[in-house]
Amino acid sequence: MSEVEGPERGSLLLDEEYAVEEENLWEDDDAGDYDGWYCVRTDPFPCPASGCTFVAAHMTAAHLVLVWQERDDPNLLWHAQRALEVGRNPRVISYERSFGPSASYYAWEAAGRPVHGVRGKV
Repeated sequence: MSEVEGPERGSLLLDEEYAVEEENLWEDDDAGDYDGWYCVRTDPFPCPASGCTFVAAHMTAAHLVLVWQERDDPNLLWHAQRALEVGRNPRVISYERSFGPSASYYAWEAAGRPVHGVRGKV
């Protein structure tokens, strides 16, 4: 029996070629004063994006500290639990501007949950 050649597992065949824009990090368009909101501090961990040297000490998205208005928000607690499961030693604390730029967790979700950079078609 002969084998049929075709695309291999993990490969992608495109009909058109696309150029990739320079990478831009997502920003919270509704960013306000999140002082006093809550975030999850963790042991430092590197950004998983290839070639990125950013090291986070909080739960982040697109290098922004994710914040929640309520300390017992179910999504905050779920993310803290996930951080615990992977050994990041999470602690729920009040956010301060000195931690770096922040974004509301729900604004991040509404934006499609960007993780690092947003790439688009040219």
